[in-house]
Amino acid sequence: MQLSVVIITYNEEANIGRTLASVAPLVRDGLGEIIVVDSGSTDRTLEIARQHGAKVFIEPWKGYAAQKNSAIEKASGDWILSLDADEEVEPKLVQEIAEICQSPSPDLTPQSSFGGWCLTNKLEGQSRQPAAFWIDRKNFFLGRWIKHGGFWPDPKLRLFLRGAAQFENRAVHEDARTTGQTGTISAGSLLHHSYPTLTDYIEHMNRYSSLGAEMAGPRGFSLIDIVLRPAATFLYNYVFRLGFLDGREGLLLHLYHAAYVSWKYAKAWGLKNG
Repeated sequence: MQLSVVIITYNEEANIGRTLASVAPLVRDGLGEIIVVDSGSTDRTLEIARQHGAKVFIEPWKGYAAQKNSAIEKASGDWILSLDADEEVEPKLVQEIAEICQSPSPDLTPQSSFGGWCLTNKLEGQSRQPAAFWIDRKNFFLGRWIKHGGFWPDPKLRLFLRGAAQFENRAVHEDARTTGQTGTISAGSLLHHSYPTLTDYIEHMNRYSSLGAEMAGPRGFSLIDIVLRPAATFLYNYVFRLGFLDGREGLLLHLYHAAYVSWKYAKAWGLKNG
């Protein structure tokens, strides 16, 4: 069964080579393909992607979910592995994914629209194999694997049969959704090299807080949202979910995540005031 690895990119020359090298064993010798949908990179992202044999498409930015769904639509493989450009697949996970893709898979019978489809086994008498799989993700912040505060195991639905899942239409924090049976891959993880510097993290939180404000919509000024909710978020993640065990990196991560919550609601108030 062929696998399609799908990735969206924008100026990811620092990450994309590592990502593509990690999935090379899954697509070599005709076992699969790599689909990269880029939104106008001005660095070496496309050059590196083509060096790794990726099929590159350049499209205007449509939002995270729409861009990822566009990449999925271009895939021809039986299975889809959706990755972020700053993620890496551990060798153990590569082996597990290869075994899933090579095993007899269920037939996917589309109905009128997504959310309306059924699964049947190709081989009678076999137990039904899930049409989508959850994969644990290790998040790295300033080079440290964050193990507490709700950041581990951070399961993501990333491997699925073509047509069995799509990304929900959200401006931010988009996740793949399926209405079918799912399973969990227990061996290996995705390595998420998310924020190598504080500048990266603060810029990311600033951008995401703007998108979050758009999702929340215009609202009045609220001390609960702008002051108390961020404080409660920090207390919950840093203290009760043991984020303090991740050292200085954990402190900075949860401190600025709480700031993101405050920025989001402050920007939502700003939307109401033009």
